[in-house]
Amino acid sequence: MTANDFVGIFDGIKLFISGTIPSLPLTDIQIRNAKPDKKAKKLPDMEGLYLFVSPAGGKSWRMDYRFAEKRKTLTFGPYPALSLSDARSKKDDAKRLLREGTDPSLAKRRARLDAMAAAGNTFGVIAQEFIEKMHRDRRAEPTIKKNKWMLQTLASKLAPHPITQITAKDVLAVLAALERSGRVESALATRAAIGRVFRFAIATARAESDPTSALRGALQRHAPVSHPALTDPKEIGGLLRAIDGYQGWPSLRGALSIQALCFARPGETRSMEWTELNLANAVWTIPAAKTKMRREHQVPLSRQALEVIEEMRKMASDGIYVFPSMMSGKKLLSENSMNSAMRRMGVRRSEHTAHGFRSSASTILNESGNFSADAIEAQLAHLDAREARRIYNRSTYWDERVRMMQWWADLLDGMRDDAEN
Repeated sequence: MTANDFVGIFDGIKLFISGTIPSLPLTDIQIRNAKPDKKAKKLPDMEGLYLFVSPAGGKSWRMDYRFAEKRKTLTFGPYPALSLSDARSKKDDAKRLLREGTDPSLAKRRARLDAMAAAGNTFGVIAQEFIEKMHRDRRAEPTIKKNKWMLQTLASKLAPHPITQITAKDVLAVLAALERSGRVESALATRAAIGRVFRFAIATARAESDPTSALRGALQRHAPVSHPALTDPKEIGGLLRAIDGYQGWPSLRGALSIQALCFARPGETRSMEWTELNLANAVWTIPAAKTKMRREHQVPLSRQALEVIEEMRKMASDGIYVFPSMMSGKKLLSENSMNSAMRRMGVRRSEHTAHGFRSSASTILNESGNFSADAIEAQLAHLDAREARRIYNRSTYWDERVRMMQWWADLLDGMRDDAEN
C-alpha cells in the first residue's frame, strides 16, 4: 500500500467523522427494501430529491427547496407508481422552473386546475353552449336544428373528449366515416359546424386553435346541383291540379299552394307565422333570422295567396304557425314534408322539388319580358354581389313586384285550367 492510499483512507475517515460525506444515489433495490420506522424518514437521492417513507409504510417522492425566502416541499408522486427515473425527471423539471423564477408548486397547482377545467370543457358541453347561443342570437329554427343534428349526432364521437385534446386527426376520422357512407355534403357541412364550435371555444378562452382549419382540402368536394324544376306550363298546371286534389294533411296542401304562389324558400314557407302576415296590406314579412341572407324580406301577397291563407285561418287553433304539423298543431311541418307529398302525387324527385318552384318562377318570369331582372331577383331575395349596387337598390322595386306576383298567380290559374283540357 502506497503513501497516497493511506492519505485517501485518512481523508475518507475524516469526512465520515465530520458527517459531510456525500450521499450516494438511491438504487431500486434500496427503495424496494426500505422499511418504515416509528417516525417518518427521508432517503436522499440527488439534488434535493428524496424518498419519503411514512410510519405506515407509504413511499413518495419529494423535493425540498426555497422560493422567495420560504422553505417549501414539492411532492411528485407515490412509489412505485412513479419510478426512480421518472421522479428524477420531475425533479429536473422543477429545478428548471426554479432557475426561470417560477415556483414549481404553483406551476403544479395551475396544471392540476387546467386539467380539471379541460375535463369539464368537453366538445359536447361547448357544442351545447354554442347551440344555446344560436337560440339567443335568434337564428332561424331550421338552422339551429341542422347544427344540433350535425354536432350532437354526426359528431357525437367527439362529445366526451376535452376540446383542447381533440386533434385534426380525431375530427378527420369522424368526417371520413361520413364521407365513406356517401354523405359527402354532410361531411363538409359538419366540418364547418365543428369549426364554429372550436372558434366559439377560442372566443371564450377554452381553446387556442381550431383543428378543422388544417382539414381544408382533405374532404371530397361535392358538385353543386340545381334543384329540379318544371318549366313547361302544361306540366306545372298538372302539378297544381294534383296539389288541389291532395287528400293528405290540409296544412301541407296549403303550404304547397303558397310555395307555388310566393316561391319563397321552403323553410320560410313551412315556418310562416300568423304574426308575420299583414293581410290588410297583403304583405308577408319574413324576419331576418329566418332568411338565408339574414335580411328581412317582404313578399307581396296575391289575391290567390290571401285566399289560401284565409282557408288556413278557418282551421287554425291556437298555434303560431300558419301551416302546423299533423303531429302537433304547435309545431311546423317537417323539412321533407312538401317533397314527400309531391312524391305521393307521382312527381319524381328528378322532376320537381319544393325549392324548384323558385326556379320555375324565375325562368318563366324572365322569359316573359314583362318584368325587370332586378325586380325578379329582389323577389327571390337574392343578394347582389356588388356592394354599392346593393346599397343603392334599397327601394326593392316594390310596386313592380306587387304587379308581378299578381301576374304570376293569374298565370298559374291559367296553367291549371289549361291542364284540365
